[in-house]
Amino acid sequence: MTATPSTVRLTQFAAGGGCACKVPPGELERALAGLAAGRAGGDLLVGLDSGDDAAVVRLDEHRAVVATADFFTPVVDDAYDWGRIAAANALSDVYAMGGEPLVAVNLLAWPRDVLPFEIAGEVLRGGADVCVQATTHLAGGHSIDDREPKYGLAVTGIADPHRLLRNDTGVAGLPLTLTKPLGLGVLNNRHKATGAAFPQAVDTMTTLNRDAAKAAVAAGAVCATDVTGFGLLGHLLKLVRASGISAVVDAAAVPYLDGARDSLAAGYVPGGSRRNLEWVSPYVDSRAADEELLLLADAQTSGGLLVAGEVPGFPVIGELLDVQDWLIRVS
Repeated sequence: MTATPSTVRLTQFAAGGGCACKVPPGELERALAGLAAGRAGGDLLVGLDSGDDAAVVRLDEHRAVVATADFFTPVVDDAYDWGRIAAANALSDVYAMGGEPLVAVNLLAWPRDVLPFEIAGEVLRGGADVCVQATTHLAGGHSIDDREPKYGLAVTGIADPHRLLRNDTGVAGLPLTLTKPLGLGVLNNRHKATGAAFPQAVDTMTTLNRDAAKAAVAAGAVCATDVTGFGLLGHLLKLVRASGISAVVDAAAVPYLDGARDSLAAGYVPGGSRRNLEWVSPYVDSRAADEELLLLADAQTSGGLLVAGEVPGFPVIGELLDVQDWLIRVS
């Protein structure tokens, strides 16, 4: 039977899936540690220094360019949905900096001898539809023949250099707001293993962070990051280290998608989530159960924003604190 978009399970063509296939954060930091290029200075406002979501270059007093790229292997079996998810995830890096995406180009890797290019067309259609939703131009891109399918975008945006959302500007005393529920990693892992559909996960992953970012900037926030492959604890760790502070997370206040806890209990934990927890554990003071910490470290794909400040309409899950003898406490 000829493979078609409706008969192929795309998640079976990749070892990992979505942002859970990222290089482990500890390995990435070691690789970047010796690089001198890309450090912020002059008109390069945001570079490699803090591991922020995108690079930012000042054009003049009122305008800055925001640049990023993000791509990954299939996180769902439906080609169109995968394209939408990957595009929303890539655009999120610009929103997480307080910017507005202007133009994107496709990044596509495809096993031509294994999967019909008709399926790649559905992936590209999904990405294009999300760019239309985001009023972002999508113009061309780059494709290669690869053993695993991969898709994403390189995105260029614009921002006010005086109103950026950065991960190194956190201040003790500010609340922490989370704009999407967690649990995407375990649900996606269950989908990959069983084929079970989780429309609540797809809806969450395809929701743009545009409105949340605008609300954060309007509320006066200057510090934020998005929660993706390193999990809530991993991205929070990067934020508090960059800002020279600590944080407490109220585990009971963190929202989760329906089915996330059941999927965790059934053992559907991505390898990326376990690596995240291993990386952050030395910096976390917690008496919470390991299962709770795994959910807090769960590798998210196209997750929400973690904002230092209160954002109307979204739950407060913790607070930034002065430096303690730990960086994160889970209460």
